[in-house]
Amino acid sequence: MDLEAQFAYLTKGLAELIREEELRSRLAESHKSGRPLNVKVGFDPTAPDLHLGHTVIIRKMRHFQDLGHTVYFVIGDGTGMIGDPTGRNITRPALTRDEINRNAETYKRQVFKLLDPEKTQVRFNSEWLGKLDFFGVGNLCSKYTVARMLERDDFAKRYKEGAPISIHEFLYPLAQAYDSVVLHCDVEMGGTDQKFNLLVGRDLQRDSGQPPQIIATTQLLEGTDGVEKMSKSKGNYIGIAEPPKDMYRKVMGISDELMWRYYELLTDKTMADIAQMRASNEPMKHKMALAHLIVRDFHSEDAAGQAAADFDREVRRHDVPEDIETVDYAAGSVNVAKLLQSTGLAPSRTEAERLLKSGAVTIDDQKHTSVTLELPPGATVTIRAGKKWKRIRAT
Repeated sequence: MDLEAQFAYLTKGLAELIREEELRSRLAESHKSGRPLNVKVGFDPTAPDLHLGHTVIIRKMRHFQDLGHTVYFVIGDGTGMIGDPTGRNITRPALTRDEINRNAETYKRQVFKLLDPEKTQVRFNSEWLGKLDFFGVGNLCSKYTVARMLERDDFAKRYKEGAPISIHEFLYPLAQAYDSVVLHCDVEMGGTDQKFNLLVGRDLQRDSGQPPQIIATTQLLEGTDGVEKMSKSKGNYIGIAEPPKDMYRKVMGISDELMWRYYELLTDKTMADIAQMRASNEPMKHKMALAHLIVRDFHSEDAAGQAAADFDREVRRHDVPEDIETVDYAAGSVNVAKLLQSTGLAPSRTEAERLLKSGAVTIDDQKHTSVTLELPPGATVTIRAGKKWKRIRAT
């Protein structure tokens, strides 16, 4: 690629770039000198799994790798002990060392579903943060004022409302910025909610005599509800380690409008490609193609094909799944809600009763709303509750 094409490839889907002219200049310098840019992204291991929202930035990391640059995947086992205050109206509980270590291991496994392991440097920021003694931390704190910290929206809001702000929370952006100094970072990427932290990195690099890093913020991906940011806590996420069938169905469940947003942020399709698909007015065709692409990226081509076949059979034709599980259950007059809960067809008795009342339960392809069911010894019935299937064998 020529430099203009590289710039377009690297900036597709970005929310903001600080500064555009600096990135153009460093790309030109890199091309001339042969020195790859150091590109850093940090992930605090606050949960055991990554979801598609995380992959927006991971995909952009891969784009830098494609052009020969060095990607630092920084696992924030040091910053995670502080707890990122971004977007919080209360102090975030700090993780234990055991929780961080477990989560970090899963991150290392999952991130290479997209990144090239040979072009990725995985670093734990406890490596350098752990070497800062009390005086080192004090020196780091001297680089920033409380007034500057209170320019941050979430800190300012909490201060105005009289909500507690712990002193250690001010250390988080400084610790993240120190990562950039240690790694001589040329580009740091993060979500739009990380802008303040990234700007602190520029300031600390200037103070250390380094060229300030370029900031590239990626757009935050809406969850499957199309409203809130994708989050496990909100239940609107698609995990990259989920089974292919589940991933495919969740993608097929998003709105047609949200589909184009996913195409932009979760695939390598160009904006011209997306505009052409949108103009074709074939949303079902393109949503199935999107689901296939996403499952293929995180599993395999064969898994994507099987997930598509399962979706067609089970959801579009309402046929019994090929992999339906058979469960033994005591014969007799049974309470259906209890049956659904105990066999895993419903997560709770309340949800089982809701499924019954709403007509979402079928037994042998017939809608069932009665609270009881007669199961003679030796009988076998096929039950569907919402999207879940089980074959029940009376014993």
